[in-house]
Amino acid sequence: MPTLFRFLFFCAIVAGMIYGTMVALVTFVEPVERDVTVRIPSERVNKPQ
Repeated sequence: MPTLFRFLFFCAIVAGMIYGTMVALVTFVEPVERDVTVRIPSERVNKPQ
């Protein structure tokens, strides 16, 4: 039984580290806004009939 508790403790530590990393990324990283231009060929917009 002690190995099960050790395994669950290890899983909880790893999950806590992942959760903490996600919280730090959300808190400290600010996304940069920029304009995006996508060219669409006229053949795709005006299909011949």
